Amino acid sequence: MPVTEPAAVPAASPVPPPLAARTRSAGGSPVRDILAVTARLEVVNFAGGLPDPGLFDAEGIAAAYRAVLAELPRRALQYATTEGEPELRAALAERISARGAATEADGLLVTTGSQQALSLLATALLEPGDTVLVEDPCYLAALQSFRLAGARVVAVPGDERGPDPQALAELVVRERPKLFYTVPTFQNPTGRTMSAGRRAAVAEAAARHGLWIVEDDPYGELRFEGERVPWIASYEAARDRTVLLGSFSKVLAPGLRLGWLRAPAALRRACAVAKQAADLHTPTVNQLAAARYLADRDLDAHVRRVARAYGERRDAMLAGLAEALPAGSRWTRPEGGMFLWVRLPASYDTTALLPEVVRHDVAYVPGAPFHAGEPDRSTMRLSFVTQTPDVIAEGLRRLGEGLRAAVA
Repeated sequence: MPVTEPAAVPAASPVPPPLAARTRSAGGSPVRDILAVTARLEVVNFAGGLPDPGLFDAEGIAAAYRAVLAELPRRALQYATTEGEPELRAALAERISARGAATEADGLLVTTGSQQALSLLATALLEPGDTVLVEDPCYLAALQSFRLAGARVVAVPGDERGPDPQALAELVVRERPKLFYTVPTFQNPTGRTMSAGRRAAVAEAAARHGLWIVEDDPYGELRFEGERVPWIASYEAARDRTVLLGSFSKVLAPGLRLGWLRAPAALRRACAVAKQAADLHTPTVNQLAAARYLADRDLDAHVRRVARAYGERRDAMLAGLAEALPAGSRWTRPEGGMFLWVRLPASYDTTALLPEVVRHDVAYVPGAPFHAGEPDRSTMRLSFVTQTPDVIAEGLRRLGEGLRAAVA
């Protein structure tokens, strides 16, 4: 009779190696987490910076894709160069030059949204432990990118006109940062616009001390009132050390995932190498469709229509805030963009209050995560662009009820 061997007892499975430390320390996006919780249709969502899809030029975009796929199908569906399609880069260079920063097509790198541009810059510029200066408060996903790169992030204090020039100069000397990141026009999250004088001071500080300026401008074309302020990139002192970022997400459609990076040649090449490792290139068909749209349609007229609608929605939100918010609250009055910033009385903690407010079918983003340093827990960000004025009025009514119930 054959002898049956006893079955081998499997050894305990070893624990997999840990995740990289940078992924554990960077954390996720509180805005994304809130959007997941508030996905119910009945929620009036002031939390997300989502353009109103009802204002997308869907017909014009569809026509551009049809033309590209009919006329250039093999090229549109093929791999492409990392730097971007020549037609799109030329059209972007023309638009940027017309707004005051002389640009050649070869001076641009097309990115998969301007968020990728931030990631590429972090890869190209930052070593673990390097210092990055940011506005206070600051765009959340920028904080995420810099922390993921292992940078030490230091906030520059400021006011309604932007970062304080004296504080910036002192921090540059003391901290020796690699770069200063700013959204100077209709900033996310506050909606404020940096004054021309402050922009000049930022440019001079960079020239004097040798740091990079990363000027992020996703909202600048969405102006409702007032006069346009020149890019920092257009100031002579900063021309050789400023990276200008732009995007189609807020003026055309975020689903296109098209952004761009304008930078001095050596840094631009380094970002192109980083992009090759990330995604090879931004989708060809999307780039060609955007170039065709710019050739066939009037993007500026479309942006004016969108800005007009968003201006009405800003006014609707401003009109209802006093009744919705507790006495002693303050808020910004942006001249454009998508957001305004609210500061409740100091006894309020908007993070702690949010769950009760969401039960009233309305949502906001607490302000604490936007701070690189000591958070102001009484603050919140409200987006006014996704809903119509009537829905905004109803959402503010619910916000008032939710806040009152949360502190009762």
